[in-house]
Amino acid sequence: MSQNDVKKIGLFPLTAHILPGGRMQLRVFEPRYMRLVRESLRNQQGFGLCMLNPNGDLTTNQHIYSVGTLVKVIDFESLDDGYLGITIVGEQLFDIQSIVTEKDGLRVGEVVLRNPAITSSEHGATPSTDTTNNGASTTTTISADNSEAAAVASSDECELKRRLQEVFANYPEFASLYPEQNFDDANWVCNRWLEILPLQAETKQELLNQEDAPQLQAFLRQLFEENSNEDTNYAS
Repeated sequence: MSQNDVKKIGLFPLTAHILPGGRMQLRVFEPRYMRLVRESLRNQQGFGLCMLNPNGDLTTNQHIYSVGTLVKVIDFESLDDGYLGITIVGEQLFDIQSIVTEKDGLRVGEVVLRNPAITSSEHGATPSTDTTNNGASTTTTISADNSEAAAVASSDECELKRRLQEVFANYPEFASLYPEQNFDDANWVCNRWLEILPLQAETKQELLNQEDAPQLQAFLRQLFEENSNEDTNYAS
């Protein structure tokens, strides 16, 4: 995380969740959030979508969890009921450093943007080198344990990809939000699962702080195994 990527953005706490690469349609009606969207469009600057902490104190802004997502408005329309309809896309995770409340109740946060996650294509195993032999580099053989761990991670990745493809096939309206579906990107797949699975926001925050794709894949696989006999609506 680069300390140079510090910025002030308006915050939109919501019970629905979006992560980098995710898309969501919202109906905006509160004046403070209408202002947030207008300013975001006018200044060509995103805003922060944040998870709600049901046990946090509203007056001290502890009701907003610290890890949020910088989002950008990619489409908008005036609805018949007077609401504003917007489509947003998640761009980058951030960590909230402080929050101030403006006169109309809009929260503005000073946030530190996280570095983008490494994609699957960049996750390839790179052999380590040993330069102790008179400065000559020698390739270190990858251990059997590492190979076994990689095989397990690959199996988890394939299973999560297959299940998510089923969700997209069964819910075409949801799938229509994604003109590009990056099923071969493990981070993209995991982010979609974290968005749509009915996990507590606290659990999602803990998982986002791990920043470890294989560990997250293992968690999701175990979750599916534990709930294999339940009729879970993943797209609700």
